[in-house]
Amino acid sequence: MTDLCRRTFLGSSIAGALAQTVRAQQANPRAKKPNLIFFMPETLRADSLGCYGHPLVRTPNMDRMASQGTRFTQCHVQNTVCGPSRCSLLTGWPVHVRGHRSLYYFLHEDEPNLFRYLKQDGYDVHWFGKNDLLAPETFNSSVTHFRPGGGKAAENPWPISDPHYYSFLYNQTGDRRDTGDYRGVQEAIKVMEQSEKPFCLYLPLSFAHPPFSAPKDFHDMYKPADVPALRPPGLPRKPNFFEAIRRTRRLNELNDADFRKMQATYLGMISYSDWLLGELLAAVDRTNHTNDTAVFLFSDHGEWGGDYGLVEKWPSAIDDCLDHVPLIARVPGQKQGHVSREIVELYDVMATSLDLAGIEAQHTHFARSLLPQLRGEPGDPKRAAFCEGGYNTYERQLFEPPMAKEEAAEIYYPKRTLQNEHPETITRATGIRTSDHRLVHRPDGQSELYDLKKDPRELNNVYGDRSYASQQESLRAQMLDWYVRTADVAPKKTDPRGFPKQQPDK
Repeated sequence: MTDLCRRTFLGSSIAGALAQTVRAQQANPRAKKPNLIFFMPETLRADSLGCYGHPLVRTPNMDRMASQGTRFTQCHVQNTVCGPSRCSLLTGWPVHVRGHRSLYYFLHEDEPNLFRYLKQDGYDVHWFGKNDLLAPETFNSSVTHFRPGGGKAAENPWPISDPHYYSFLYNQTGDRRDTGDYRGVQEAIKVMEQSEKPFCLYLPLSFAHPPFSAPKDFHDMYKPADVPALRPPGLPRKPNFFEAIRRTRRLNELNDADFRKMQATYLGMISYSDWLLGELLAAVDRTNHTNDTAVFLFSDHGEWGGDYGLVEKWPSAIDDCLDHVPLIARVPGQKQGHVSREIVELYDVMATSLDLAGIEAQHTHFARSLLPQLRGEPGDPKRAAFCEGGYNTYERQLFEPPMAKEEAAEIYYPKRTLQNEHPETITRATGIRTSDHRLVHRPDGQSELYDLKKDPRELNNVYGDRSYASQQESLRAQMLDWYVRTADVAPKKTDPRGFPKQQPDK
């Protein structure tokens, strides 16, 4: 088996030259393990950060963190919905391995996860924010301290008769220090000030998830007229759910100015998340943890935010707006200002964290350690990223529960209604993304193929175009190979063959 196969399919290798902190730990097992901070704004697109090339947004702290560590330009998630993506993040498994593809099935006690590995190895794991990751019985073995998020709710200013009502365009939320995200960051800072054990801080934020609403200093930070041109609605050969969502949410009755306002507010929410990161990084320095703490910035998935005339995301949608997220890692002793341009996958964070902590995974997984890139080495130029989503129409336990007509004032009423009344809009999908192309295969729906060199914004679906026949077939073959290799994970334990010895009769 090649080294590439070992890293891809049997988990990450701990061999090789590791970070300065890790080398010291191996030389002296009693040495303090590196602390880990996972700063995870929700629904954060890669192209919406300054250091990823956005011409308008201001993200000085994210940009500074990139200059102090490694920025991965092509990080892609395993699912474009929060729960499944987070389950993959902690296990190194595609969602099909154990069926984690809905908002209602999380990691159970019999399944591995990164946090349990860390806690069993002596880390205090502190979690401040929403769940959508662990089943209730899994917390005791995996988490030291958990505090859910929550803060002042934004208000919907539109009457239900107005087409803006379901657009997620809300009023501002108030003071920047009156949010659940701010309180979570402050709790994390207290841990840094007081902890004597190696710690892992997990900060799954609520921003920049819709509704499109930000604290008063950020809500109107950007003018809609200054927002770069959005991807237009009404493109031919897009999946059926594009127009179905627009009709159901009445987004088809809005105009370009409305979608620019959504995008402008979304950028303000990102700048607010950047301010929170600045508070956190300042505390890392102030508490003398700069040289013993690895900080990771990433997100669970992206957001349409007005592109294609759409908002939020959709379980069977796989496109660059949704699966391409930022990944920035600032790790002591590693190269600063490095840019890794090869494809990586979000669950690589798990393998990388285990390597930094000097922990060997006891389960088969498919993530790769990114320590070579953190040292400044190139990634794998031939690597592809894979993403899955959607449900079979008979898997009703995966669907979001339907709502009665009397509940139409609930902001997610159109979404749940569409899924349950028209399950053909939410069928299973699998996507492969290479450096040049994206293929999305839907056995029961519209498939997609994009030439990313000519069409990086994914506007022209060339699936079935004869001039792309060879590329389409090659991508399908790669996807089949991936499924065969990752279809299941064999446990490391073995059972004796034959029958157990008979116990003598009493």
